Amino acid sequence: MPPLPKDIPKYASLLQLCCTTKNLQKLHQIHAQTIKLSISYNDFTRSKLISAYTSCSQISDAHFIFSLCNRQSTFLYNTLIRGYSSIKKFDLSLDIFRQMIFFRKEIDSNTLPAVLKSVAAVSGLRVGKRVHGYALVRGFGSDLAHCNALINVYGKSGDMVYARKVFDEMPEQNLITWCAMMSVYGMHGQFDEVFGLFDELLIRGVELDAVVFTTVLTACSHGGRVETGKEYFKMMTDVFKLKPSMEHYTCMVDMLGRSGRIEEAKDLIEKMKIEPDEALWRAFLGACKFHRESEIIVRGRYYYV
Repeated sequence: MPPLPKDIPKYASLLQLCCTTKNLQKLHQIHAQTIKLSISYNDFTRSKLISAYTSCSQISDAHFIFSLCNRQSTFLYNTLIRGYSSIKKFDLSLDIFRQMIFFRKEIDSNTLPAVLKSVAAVSGLRVGKRVHGYALVRGFGSDLAHCNALINVYGKSGDMVYARKVFDEMPEQNLITWCAMMSVYGMHGQFDEVFGLFDELLIRGVELDAVVFTTVLTACSHGGRVETGKEYFKMMTDVFKLKPSMEHYTCMVDMLGRSGRIEEAKDLIEKMKIEPDEALWRAFLGACKFHRESEIIVRGRYYYV
């Protein structure tokens, strides 16, 4: 392979920095410089430009540069698949994957997680099973990231038997695995299964994180398990010494509000050490309206709903 022109490594590093900082203005300046130096045509530079534009959510620009590449590698396909998925254009993400298959591009360990994320988002069970097949044939069937994504695919598509089968047969599991399984159980109203998995984590002595508690508190809210939710919230702060985030407070306010405990929800908001965001206010004021609490004062503000 011939050596790269001398300016390319320098600009590749600058473009990589744009990926990290997501500085679109700087990216445009560097791109203009590569055109001026006549190195923008180089496929290595183009791959860096595609990554940078994708990181800045400029997917149409990234796709255009991709179309100019002489060698459309697996890396470039992966970059576009991941980029479309990151901006919730899941159908386009899957279209790129189908194109990749059509042109018989090699699938690697970075291809399928983003594909499976898109499949889960569109609840494409048939496509999900085909992608699962690709993973098995190519030796990625036991890969942790793929299995975590497959739990979401099968669970969101309503196939809880297969979701649990993937979970149970995984040679390795992490907290993302457990949260994925708990989330899909909660999505389908199987709240006792959520709490059973949570209790199993406690029995195993696993160090729980904030995401696990968000998952279980969401289940408590949707399942109307107020007392259980209050116990978990107390456990999070007192036992695991985790500082409640806005997501935790929103779960609690939503849970209390759904159950008509408006005063308890109000007291919790009053005691919060962070400023409530739009989602929390929406949950609280929606509950007030539903339970006909038309006038209320919270944190020194008067609300009429």
